Amino acid sequence: MASEKILNEKKQVVSEITDKLKASESVIIFQYQGMSVDEISSLRKELRDVDAEVKVYKNTLLKRAADDLNINIDEFLEGPNAVLFGKTLLEPIKIVSEFAKKNDKLNIRVGVISGNVADLSVINEYASIPSREGLLTMLAGGMMQYVRDLAIGLNLYAEQKEGKE
Repeated sequence: MASEKILNEKKQVVSEITDKLKASESVIIFQYQGMSVDEISSLRKELRDVDAEVKVYKNTLLKRAADDLNINIDEFLEGPNAVLFGKTLLEPIKIVSEFAKKNDKLNIRVGVISGNVADLSVINEYASIPSREGLLTMLAGGMMQYVRDLAIGLNLYAEQKEGKE
């Protein structure tokens, strides 16, 4: 039988994971087996810049925390897994997806986006959404089209009025 001290430590870890799952907009579970320390450190640094972190927990503790929140990810908790906790939705998903494209040893298994389980296809859809800056640029470009058309129309109207007088 496990000692009381060990059980309390495990309860604290499960509580920590539960809190992180609640506080995160995006959670990605991925396999990292075969990656070098430098590669993992590089990924962690990129994620830290967007207020996200990567942690490695025992699968049994991660399962308990997910079960506490009624999140079913049991089928993905085999082998060594790392968990990405992102406070924002898109940026961490984009970073880990790009990293997975460059590094074939990183294998995205499943995600939890805003409390809902998301498979790889949903994660890839989120990864393909342009960044906030890109979306704002597209919006501004679309709005500039109308302003330009208005300016051309007003200019033509002004030239037409000048020709009649």
